[in-house]
Amino acid sequence: MQPQDVWQEVYPPNSFRVDQGHEQFFPATLGDGRQIRLPIRPLADGQHAFASLIINQASFSVVDALAGDLAERLSKHCPDIVIGLPTLGLTLASEVARKLGHLRYVPLGTSRKFWYDENLSVPLSSVTTPEQLKRLYIDPRMLPLIEGRRVALIDDVISSGRSIMAALALLDTLAIRPIVIGAAMLQSSRWREHKTDPYAGWEDRVEGCFSTPILEKDAYGLWQSPN
Repeated sequence: MQPQDVWQEVYPPNSFRVDQGHEQFFPATLGDGRQIRLPIRPLADGQHAFASLIINQASFSVVDALAGDLAERLSKHCPDIVIGLPTLGLTLASEVARKLGHLRYVPLGTSRKFWYDENLSVPLSSVTTPEQLKRLYIDPRMLPLIEGRRVALIDDVISSGRSIMAALALLDTLAIRPIVIGAAMLQSSRWREHKTDPYAGWEDRVEGCFSTPILEKDAYGLWQSPN
């Protein structure tokens, strides 16, 4: 498997076993049983690893499958508007909004435009860029689209939960609490440790296309899901 081969194809159900060790990729399974190969990224200790997803490098068919799966999960919550998190969450959010039948979505951003209000921003960092502290902004012109509406907040991956919690904190300053939080991948369950940050119960509103564990290296050098 070459690096450019991952995230490029949606496979039929049961194409790959999930109950055995993995060498290069982890098979993620969608709600309808179809599977996507995700590359395995070893952590610094050499004994643990994550499955990785970079959605803007995925093929259109994979993005379409993920967006369709997530839109179906979110549709039962009947959101009026979708809000997307930068950067990679915007790719997913726009497609999910289209599949929900919406005419537009609201993107959050990290680039401050001159008409932005600094009070409509919060600090932002993520598990992939922990040292790059940015600010998360909402365009004040977008506020009429979300005030008093049923909001779905979307990111591509929820891992540490930092990005989602920043967005929730920003929306909370506007007295907006999303009815549902969506992501393609729920990477481990570390994000569930923040049960009261920024407010209690937010983690119970999360929907994901699939969950991936922290993998552990076995005696044969394969990556195993912990029991």
